[in-house]
Parts: sequence; structure tokens; C-alpha cells
Amino acid sequence: MRTVLPFNDGWLFLAEDAAPEQPDSGFERVTLPHANIILPHHNFDNLEYQFISTYRKRFRLPEPRAGRRIYVDFDGAMIASTVWINNHNLGDYEGGFTPFSFDITDYLLENGENLLTVRLDSTERPDIPPFGNEVDYLTFGGIYRDVWLRYEEPCHVTRVFVRTWDVTTATPKLQADIYLNNTSDAEQKINIFYRVSFPGQPGASDLEYGNINVPPHTEMTLSTLEIHYAAGVKIWSLENPNLYHFDVKLQYNDKPAPYGDYVSTLFGFREAHFDKDGSFYLNGEKLKLRGLNRHQTYPYIGAAAPKRLQEKDADIVKFELGCNIVRTSHYPQSPHFLNRCDEIGLLVFEEIPGWQHIGDDDWQGISLRDVQAMIERDRNHPSIVLWGVRINESPDNTAFYTRTNELAHKLDPTRQTGGVRNFITSEFLEDVFTYNDFSNSVIDPIHTPHFVTEFNGHMFPTKTWDQEERVVEHALRHARIQDKAAGMDTVVGAIGWCAFDYNTHREFGSGDRICYHGVMDMFRLPKFAAYFYESQISPSVRPVLLAATTWTRGDRSEGGIDPLVIFSNCDEIEVFTGDELVGKYTPDREAFPNLPHAPYQIRNVMPLWNPGRFQDLRLLGYVNGQVVIEQQIASDGLPHQLVLETDDLELNADGADMTRLVFAIVDKFGNRLPFTNQAVTFEIDGPADLIGENPFALIGGQAALYVKARHEPGQVTIVAKTMRLPGAITFLTIK
Repeated sequence: MRTVLPFNDGWLFLAEDAAPEQPDSGFERVTLPHANIILPHHNFDNLEYQFISTYRKRFRLPEPRAGRRIYVDFDGAMIASTVWINNHNLGDYEGGFTPFSFDITDYLLENGENLLTVRLDSTERPDIPPFGNEVDYLTFGGIYRDVWLRYEEPCHVTRVFVRTWDVTTATPKLQADIYLNNTSDAEQKINIFYRVSFPGQPGASDLEYGNINVPPHTEMTLSTLEIHYAAGVKIWSLENPNLYHFDVKLQYNDKPAPYGDYVSTLFGFREAHFDKDGSFYLNGEKLKLRGLNRHQTYPYIGAAAPKRLQEKDADIVKFELGCNIVRTSHYPQSPHFLNRCDEIGLLVFEEIPGWQHIGDDDWQGISLRDVQAMIERDRNHPSIVLWGVRINESPDNTAFYTRTNELAHKLDPTRQTGGVRNFITSEFLEDVFTYNDFSNSVIDPIHTPHFVTEFNGHMFPTKTWDQEERVVEHALRHARIQDKAAGMDTVVGAIGWCAFDYNTHREFGSGDRICYHGVMDMFRLPKFAAYFYESQISPSVRPVLLAATTWTRGDRSEGGIDPLVIFSNCDEIEVFTGDELVGKYTPDREAFPNLPHAPYQIRNVMPLWNPGRFQDLRLLGYVNGQVVIEQQIASDGLPHQLVLETDDLELNADGADMTRLVFAIVDKFGNRLPFTNQAVTFEIDGPADLIGENPFALIGGQAALYVKARHEPGQVTIVAKTMRLPGAITFLTIK
């Protein structure tokens, strides 16, 4: 039977191009995912990670081969890999964002120690997408995603493609393609069984597809396996992201059980369509799309984030920021991130690697391979509703983009294609006109469906510690564009640039080489713009009440707080300064007529020359006439507490698991103080390590490190200290 085993542990790493005879003693022991260098969160040169490194793994087969083929599967390594097994060169893979595999069977020692070696070139090679010109993001080096060891019978299932339609009718339908590969020298006679099941619901039985003869050294596709349901399937939706299993069992006719193969694929019953009327429909219902772009990079560790951090990003975009769609700018992203989008009901627009540049024929060949690898890997994800088959913001290229669109439609006829451009007169070869609109408005479409896939971003970079009117204006720019898009019937929605700040090349970022374009900082902590997105969550999910101010008298150009901007999903709010009721207010529907929940813009709450009003700010939020939420901001602006907390209370003792460690200096009501700049130092005790700067020179009032588990279980204690405040302590368990 098939066996797939994690292969992340026990690697050796050397930050140079090692010769085969170089002893292991000079290598560092590491666990994957792995960054080839740990960096500060800013003020570093991208050349620091651009070097050739060597990874080794010595291993014995964890179970007997028993006639099976054995493969090593890489989810991603940046950016060009050459792989050896026992000093036999298996080949190269050029590209850092898509998976690749090698068959290592013929060169294995079944009863001895084997040596797997990866020479990893992490330089920015112009022959590999996205490079060849300037690129506004960094491709941190390392084997930064998971690696797997896979045992397969000589005749096995390589993949399954499941699609559904008529899901809202009385007879929902499912169709599946099963892909087989016979690597042996003999014809294989097999019988195939399949089953559709909903987790936690027993009773699904195997259905027999029939007997198949697979010729030697042949790949075969069994198509149009169609199932009609009488009724009763659970639809995948944003509110109820129901996932089903499609299980395939392959049985050899000339061998007893358990010989054969077994594959289980998750999918959802859902229909998604961008219509020529300018709207997007999910399961037949019109849905206005509101989202953000996401880069896969993190402070310190680059892109080498384990499963827990990948899933956390999806949770932040959906549950903290209230988005219904995310764009994986500008490349296919982690399977863990996409799996989590499936689980929580977050739509995805996924695109191929690239940024503004189209290379030569060989470069385009790699890009076409990326189209195929992306779609074949991800086409069963119900969350994915659109394939991006054009290099982001590139010039027109009719021949190349005709090929990418044709390939995408051939591989997945159920999904439409988009091609992100930044000029409105671009040739329209795709199904959806995906457009980066930097007009500070929304341009009237010349094609439909029209989807704004970026706005704001580089036009208004904003730091958490910028002057208050800039941070407020940053938030309002997002509110205005989302309001404008929401009110245009011919625009399906808008995806803002971007969710999180990110490291970049010196040609694009601020002085410390960070693009401060996010509605959150690079630690995934909110700016005021994040408050706007959060305020669009329905109050039935949770009430939101967030004032976009630090409540000081001298942080705007003319002093005072005018207007006081508040982001909330409440029907109305009351504003108090001290014990004085300033007034009761309703959302500013005149300025924002189309948003689900318009911001509040309140004048004369704290006039500059009325010091009597400069007391603690208190807000009460009302829904259906009842107070449901309160916020207070201290007027003294004094540091009151050092806050320290982890996102998770438990980690797995696998040497790779991580959680975020957030720290902030806050006022007496828990609001961060953006102009606190003292150093914070950390001590850790237990089987875990801190990843990040220690001490950390705090700026912006908030930041984060990561806690990384070792391989032993136990209790972890973390203590943080800073000047003039009591220390803070937090705990977690390594299991």
C-alpha cells in the first residue's frame, strides 16, 4: 500500500556549496521548513540570503520497500535545486514556488544508510521566474516548505480531480478524473473502487468503477466518473465550509489485500462563477468580494513558516480582517494556507510566479510549467475561485498568454482565468479583467467582469508610528475604495494592497527596506486600516468598536482630534470624554453609502482650545438599542503595562512548530502606545527557542518574536522586561 511519511527531521545544512567528501562535522543539524539564514526584521541586504547552500539527510528506509517505488517530494525550495541520492544526480528543478519530486528507488540501499543531498541555489537567477528584472518582494532562501517520503506500488493513482455542479438543485452532481501510472514492465490488471463521504457521517460504502488493464510504462486517465445525488449534500460556503472526502482504492486482481493503492482527496460541493453582468456568484448567490493581498513572508524566518503559522495567516485574513477573499500575490502559496482557506471558508485567487517581467522562451517554458503545477496541485480546493495566468503587471504578450489561458482551461475547465494588469487598455484574453487600479478611485470598466486586484499600497505607505492623520487617511483610503467598488454593479469587488507589511529590495521599500503597504505590520498586528476591514464583520458574529486615534492633542497637523474617525459595525455609538456625554452618533452614510458598515466621522469631539474635553475617551456601541461593546483610551498617554502573550498555549515537539509571541506597551486600558521606543529583553526557559531580535528596540508600540519548539516535551516560561514597567511572563507547553 501507499505510505507517505514526513521527511523534515534530521537534515544537515551548510551555508556553502559543499563537496561530496566534505565531512558532516561542519554541517548544522536542522529541521524543515528551514531558512538558509535568520535575519533581523528590517535593515538587511537581500544579498545576505542569496548564496548556494547544501542540505544533506542520512537515513535508513523507515519500512521495507516490498517492491514499491520510493519518491522524495519537495513542497518548495528556493529557488533552484539539484538533488542526489547516494551521489547519483537525480536532476534539477528550477523554481521556488511549485512542488517537485524525484524517484529515488533505483539508487537506494534497502538495508543500509542512504544519503540524500540537495544543492540549493538561492540567488536571483534571471532565467527563473520571477526574476529577470526588478521584483518588489524577496525570495528568501532555503528548503522552506515540507518534504515527504512516499512509497507507491508500481501501478498507482497519481492524482484525482473532483468537480461538482448543480449543487443548489435537487440533483447535485459530481464528476471525477482518476489518473493512473504504471511504472512496471508488465501490464497491470486492477479493480478500482471509490467512495464519497462526509467526515463524521458513517454509512458511505465503496462503489466499484470496474476492472482496468494498464499497459506497462503508461499513464492513463479515467474520466467522466459521474455521480448524481438525489439530494442532501452539504454545500461548501463561506459560512458553512463543508468538506467531503473522495476516496479511491486500487486493488490488484492477481494479489490479495492489502496490495494496491489508496488516495483520499478533500473537496467541496460548490459553484463559483464570474458573470458578464459584472457580478460574482457563489452557489447561485451574488457576492461582493472584499479582500487583501498576501505575501508568504515573515520577519526573521523569511518564507520558512510551518503549518501553524500558515494557518494563522488565513485565520487573520478571515476572522480578524473580515475579508471573504485573498489573493496569493504573486505566486502559489503553501498547501497549509490553502487547506486552511478551505476549512474556514475564505475564497482564494491564486496566480503564477512573476512580477512585471516576461523572459525568453525558456523562461516562458518554466512559467507554463508553473501554470500546470499550480493547477494540478490545487484544483480540488473549493476555496480557489480564479486562476491568475498572467505575470503580475506585465506587458501584453498575445502568444504567451494565449498559451497560459489555454493550458489553464484544459487542466481545469471549471474555473475561470484572470490576468493581473496595471493598464486599462491591456489586451483581454482571460475570463475576468483583473486590474490593479491606482487611480485612488475605481475606474469605470471597459470589460466585464471587472475585478480590482490591487489599490492603495505604494501610493500611501504607512507605518504604525506615523503622524496620526496619515494613519487615519490610510484607513480611509481603503474604506473609500471598498465603498466605491461595493456600489458599482459592474465591478465584482476589490482586493486591497495588502494585508501585511513585507521586506523588499532597496528599489521599492522605505529606508529600512520594508514596504509599509499593509493594513497590518509585518508581525500581523493592526494599523488603523485593519480596523476598517474588521468593522465590516457582521455584528451577529461579533461587535466591533475601534477609534482610529491615540487620543492625543498634538499628533495632527493643526492639533486636536478633528474629525474623530471610528470604525464600527454598531448601529450607533455614544462618545464620552471623562464623564461628559459628547453625543450619540450614527455612521457616515453620506460619505460611505455602499459599505455594510460605514465609518463614523465625528466633528468637534476634542477641540484644540478646550482642554476640559481632554479627558479619557469612552465609546459605547449599540446594536438594536442595546449596548454591546465599549472602548476606552487613556488621555495621559503614559505606559502602564508591558503585555506579553502567545497565539497558542501548546506546540508540537517536532523541531519545527512555531507560534507568535506578541509584546506591546499599552495604556491603562490596553491600547498600544505607538511612540514608546524602549528596548524589551526576553528570557526563555524550557525546550524551545526564541526567533528574532533580543533585545528588541520597540517602535510603534507593538511587535513580535516567534517561539520555536525543540524535539523534547516540557514546559516553557518566557519573561519580558523593559524600563520603568513591571516585567511580563507567559507560559506554553511543548507536547
